[in-house]
Amino acid sequence: MSVKILVLIDGSKWSQKAALHAIAVAKKKRGKVILFSVLDRREAKAMAFNLSMFSERLDHIEQFEEEIWRDMKKGIKNIMTTLMELCQEEGVNCSFRIVEGLAKEKILEEANSGNYTMVVMGAYGRSGKTRIGSLLEEVVGMIHIPTMIVR
Repeated sequence: MSVKILVLIDGSKWSQKAALHAIAVAKKKRGKVILFSVLDRREAKAMAFNLSMFSERLDHIEQFEEEIWRDMKKGIKNIMTTLMELCQEEGVNCSFRIVEGLAKEKILEEANSGNYTMVVMGAYGRSGKTRIGSLLEEVVGMIHIPTMIVR
């Protein structure tokens, strides 16, 4: 049986570090890595609201939201592309998926789909808080396959 590893990527250095560990495991086990990220439009809306309030340009909130949303998608795609290149250099079979929605729901749906051997994720999120991130706390107990948390 081949190892198929789902790696949760949120753009943080911790998730990228998790990907490096997943690639190393996949290389040893001749497995496959699937990089997975969830983009939540609510983040773009919140940032656009804050930007429009700060700049006193409330009439531009929709424009800000679209620009932020586009930048979010571009940013995570760039990270995925870089990690894919690393997989290729290491000779590891790799692919990626970027979906839109609520992170908790989408992650649990994907992780528990029956398509993976294990999940690998970073211990901290983009905020860089010095405690385990809230998303980790929300999902780790609800994932039905082995989960590796990378610090």
